Amino acid sequence: MDVIRQIRFVWKPALFLLCLVPALLVVTDTLGIGGSLGANPIEEIQDRFGNWALRFILITLTVTPLRQLSGRNWLLRFRRMLGLFAFFYVLMHFLTWLVLDQGLLLSAIKEDIFERPFITLGFSAFVILSLMAATSTAGMRRRLGRNWQRLHNGIYLAAVLGVWHYWWQVKKDISEPLVYAVLLALLLGYRVWHHRTRAQHRTGQ
Repeated sequence: MDVIRQIRFVWKPALFLLCLVPALLVVTDTLGIGGSLGANPIEEIQDRFGNWALRFILITLTVTPLRQLSGRNWLLRFRRMLGLFAFFYVLMHFLTWLVLDQGLLLSAIKEDIFERPFITLGFSAFVILSLMAATSTAGMRRRLGRNWQRLHNGIYLAAVLGVWHYWWQVKKDISEPLVYAVLLALLLGYRVWHHRTRAQHRTGQ
């Protein structure tokens, strides 16, 4: 079996199931199977989905540097799935807040989005990722042409907003959002360095 067939029939299904594990653990802990959600289950569910959303965003952003440094172009075949799982966990984080925390109360939802800055940041990241997920198909890529790449570069802004959202949310213990911020800075810094290096090679400097 060649590499492409292995990816399609072995590694992608395996990765799909692995990416579902955090969500399945939330379900089993909600049902009291093998774990619990603690004293504040809604907050715990929301935090878990939010943390995994950030992790998948960072993992997705790691694919391109790994491909460039290793020369293994087949790694790009996993990027779309990872990006969609990032959106899935962002969506679950948002729905937990919308339904379980706010109870679909429109006045409270509007007040939170427009008057609490960290929620404004998180909601903005959610909108960006929603647009990316909605245009992630090959057909939409063809229709949008060059605008597709411009739109999907929004992942960088969404990542910054997501980390910022988390940083402002925790208020006191910033150790975990700091880790995300450092990792994101490294990933974005690598891209700036790589872009400048390529530009210098093109100009012969």
